[in-house]
Amino acid sequence: MSGRPTLDRLVVALDDGYAAYDQEEALLAEVGARFELRPCRRNEDAAIASVADADVLLVRESPVTRRVLEAAPRCRAVIRYGIGVDNIDQAAARERRIAVANVPDYGTDEVSSQAVALALAVSRRIGLHDAEVRAGRWSTGVLQPMYRLRGRTLGLVGFGRIARMTLDKLAGFGFGRVLVHDPKSELPAGVQRVDMDTLCAEADVISLHAPLNEHTRHLLDARRIGLMRPTAIVVNTARGGLVDAQALYEALRERRILGAGLDVFEQEPPGAHPIFTLDNVVVTNHMGWYSEEAMRELQRKTALEAARVLRGEEPLHWLNRW
Repeated sequence: MSGRPTLDRLVVALDDGYAAYDQEEALLAEVGARFELRPCRRNEDAAIASVADADVLLVRESPVTRRVLEAAPRCRAVIRYGIGVDNIDQAAARERRIAVANVPDYGTDEVSSQAVALALAVSRRIGLHDAEVRAGRWSTGVLQPMYRLRGRTLGLVGFGRIARMTLDKLAGFGFGRVLVHDPKSELPAGVQRVDMDTLCAEADVISLHAPLNEHTRHLLDARRIGLMRPTAIVVNTARGGLVDAQALYEALRERRILGAGLDVFEQEPPGAHPIFTLDNVVVTNHMGWYSEEAMRELQRKTALEAARVLRGEEPLHWLNRW
């Protein structure tokens, strides 16, 4: 007889999108669980219909609301494929003694590279000049003003893993000052802690690395965007809800700030937002996290968190402790 455990427990993934799930299947089988993919396409009713027999839920973008959790009487944990957990009702999960966990230590290299790439693309007007060449135009004049980064001020909102690596990668560009808005993280020498208004008023590149919660939604609102310098570039690789998109659009349209590089949006997919008509904006489709290596790492670490829960252990990155 084989010593392999009977697969009498169930782990359900509510979102698809990965090329293979061999890691989940193998790692969860080791703790007597089978893995099933039940894509819900961000639909709450579909999620409710998918969770009744699940012991653990794995989720990317679908909503895990109070109603979803109430429909999952066996559920012991919800594990997020990724970092942000704003699509999971943590309070409702805590009431039902359902652990919520994430994977904060993957893709740091990739997201920080995306932030740097967007900052440079906006600073050097890559999108505008790419469009010019593709359209058969070869202008040797100034299409829009560009400014060197050396000597300017970098502002980082949040100073976790990704922000620290972003700073490391931008260090060679010779920023004269580095400002950070983060009330808790320890800062290295030469980095100045400031309030959010000061950062908005003084930074030339403002890169967002904060989580989205009730305190940070629209952290960049119309008032703070109004404080920014004409040379300011906003880069967001964190969560779209950190920025008031309409206020940002108006500032960009009126050329009150230099530009923006956006990998995330408040609504995803964002639809036909007027910001996409502007030539001082570079956008990508929430792919800053991605490389082949990061994707495999994320799937493995998510499955390992689920396996810990099924062994009766605490998840490594338990967010809603009781």
